Amino acid sequence: MVGNPEQRTALVDAAIEVLARDGARGLTFRAVDAAAAVPEGTAADYFSSRDDLLAQVTGRIHRSIAPDPDEFTAAMDQPPSRELVAEMMRWINRRATESRTGYLAMLELRLEATRRPELRAELTRVIRETLDEDIRCHLEGGLPGDRTAVTLIYLAMTGLMLEQLTLPGVVPAEGTEELISALVDRTIGPEGE
Repeated sequence: MVGNPEQRTALVDAAIEVLARDGARGLTFRAVDAAAAVPEGTAADYFSSRDDLLAQVTGRIHRSIAPDPDEFTAAMDQPPSRELVAEMMRWINRRATESRTGYLAMLELRLEATRRPELRAELTRVIRETLDEDIRCHLEGGLPGDRTAVTLIYLAMTGLMLEQLTLPGVVPAEGTEELISALVDRTIGPEGE
């Protein structure tokens, strides 16, 4: 395997683009080479197999769609409130639309994981760790709502993002901020309760 880290990153980024655009079935070494504008066979020099490429893509997508640590720290420096929870969910929703390619690629990875046990195990581990970290931060940050509330919000937000990314006409974008406020209100209760 070739060891140029910048080239490897460029190939993984190209693979994310291919995955989001063409789906998992379209993710081939040849398609990655074309998307990265490199000579045919380059991806094969960097990845031992398609599974190796999918594993690299999983890690890269997860890092690319994660919130900026400084922005997260700044948000958590505010007094804990229901409105802060709602604003953080709106922020996540905006990130999904701004980073559409990464989120679509993640959806494709989830679908591909239903057919590939090794990918399913790795993706489950990564997503489970992220959810556990989100719950830990929420509870340690003194935000309103318990573990169940955070899990329910996660599940609802995942569904909202799925609709917006795949069938945006189902839930019009102009109504999402109010829906998120209602979701938080109904899950953890309005401010002061």
